[in-house]
Amino acid sequence: MFKTKIRHSKRFQVIINTFLRNGFSHILYRLGITDRTSSKLENTTEVDMNLQDIGVKLRNTLQDLGPTFIKLGQIASSRHDLVPKEISLELAKLQDHVAPVSFEQIREIVEEELEDTIENTFLNFSEKPLATASIGQVHIAHLLTGEEVAVKIQRPDIQPIVKTDLSILQNLAQFLEDNTSWGKTYRLSDIIDEFSRSLRDEMDYRVEGKNGERIAKQFQKQSAIHIPKIYSDYSSEKVLTMEMIRGIKINDSERLISEGYDQNLIAKRVVDSMFTQVLEFGFFHGDPHPGNIYILPDNIVAYLDFGMIGRLDNELKYHFASLIINLQQGNTDGLLKTFSEMGLLSDETDLQSLKRDLDDLQTKYYDASLKDISLGGIFIELLSVAYRHNIRIPTEITLLTKAVLTLEGLISELDPTFSIMKAVEPFGKKLVAERFHPMYILKKSWHETMENIDILFKLPQDLKDITSKIKKGKLQLDINFRQAEKVLNRFDRISNRLSLSIILLSFSILMVGLIIGSAIAGQTNLLWNFPIIELGSIVATLMFLFLIYSIFRSGRT
Repeated sequence: MFKTKIRHSKRFQVIINTFLRNGFSHILYRLGITDRTSSKLENTTEVDMNLQDIGVKLRNTLQDLGPTFIKLGQIASSRHDLVPKEISLELAKLQDHVAPVSFEQIREIVEEELEDTIENTFLNFSEKPLATASIGQVHIAHLLTGEEVAVKIQRPDIQPIVKTDLSILQNLAQFLEDNTSWGKTYRLSDIIDEFSRSLRDEMDYRVEGKNGERIAKQFQKQSAIHIPKIYSDYSSEKVLTMEMIRGIKINDSERLISEGYDQNLIAKRVVDSMFTQVLEFGFFHGDPHPGNIYILPDNIVAYLDFGMIGRLDNELKYHFASLIINLQQGNTDGLLKTFSEMGLLSDETDLQSLKRDLDDLQTKYYDASLKDISLGGIFIELLSVAYRHNIRIPTEITLLTKAVLTLEGLISELDPTFSIMKAVEPFGKKLVAERFHPMYILKKSWHETMENIDILFKLPQDLKDITSKIKKGKLQLDINFRQAEKVLNRFDRISNRLSLSIILLSFSILMVGLIIGSAIAGQTNLLWNFPIIELGSIVATLMFLFLIYSIFRSGRT
């Protein structure tokens, strides 16, 4: 059985017992994790498959199992490409509040991490926590220089528990990937590895501090956005000291109104600042819930807690913008092309069925006013379509979807008439315009040409290695004939582009030589009464333009 492969058998048994106690015996048995006896199947003939009930039970189970599983559930709640809607809605209700740790334990951790007594480090230090969570809790203090700070301290002995839980989850994911078709389809091991890296980063407060400093640089010229100062000299892996923010929670509309704040302006600043992070810098706050956004005097927006961060590289930023624009324009073929460019479609994908579902989604929003369209809602439906077709959307996009959904909930309270869909449109169009800017195309073409040249230079050594393996009988071939044509076409394009690039380079060198030679000799540029250099320059220019056009046309820009 699977449980015999688990190194941490004691903790594993606790996890299994918690799932059994909450009514998951049948599921565990069918996955091959428990045997018939522990699953108590002999007296049961029916299984309750109501998804909402399963969601409630799963939420209670994860809540009981502690921080690792709470975080896993919170992330799973945003994975609408993996988790049915009924279950994800329940997982979104997971709470991260626990009983506070005693001040004696807090003192011990702070003094060990900062290598001095609290009295020597702080002017004062509140014994009562300001906030508590499963990983850490926050206390108010004052530095010796007088600044008021918030000190986040990690709960004692939590790292070994999380490390054990992550090891069990990785073993479980590998087991399910090896023994179930859906586990293999969604590459569960990759998902858990990604989750493990994220949680380990969240447990290292130095990473959170660096995240905060990085986002602060994004807005260093914008006085309307405030990021708390990080005090690195008073921070460590388990202690994070930052500027104390005293403002109004963004969802406290009653107080904002009574004190004369401009909620429309606040909504605009929040949305603009979030999409500046997402689509300009590709590094954004991954959890903008009400507890992490405060409003300061003059309608200044302050962001807190940078433990969960999202990242979008240039390709993903462009694809996200393409999805938005194609959705707005009702362009199903454009959506399919974007999915294809993202590498999400496989040979098993039923393109006709997928196109029908995307057409249905487009029809639902056809001619709808932008202010009536929820960007987060659209992406949830898009993720649901992906779920039905076994398409795994990148984690970064799902985290962004969750952030947008949270944001829309906040904005609707501030200004019900505000449209995030309309607000994000200029960002998307700007990104697409930059994608087709001549300088971007030149830069991309140059990098791709250099990569192809690098492949060409390494080709003799690669052929030598292949020949050596053939001689030793160690060469293994794994050929997917469905992909053979694509691979051959790709090689053909690379070789043609390399050939054209080399010819263009040679021709350019020849022309430069003629120009220099004629200048030194003081002779005219005529050959058989033809202006050879001028004509050559025109030919070189046309060849260069054709090279750029061919790269652009290939769709690999």
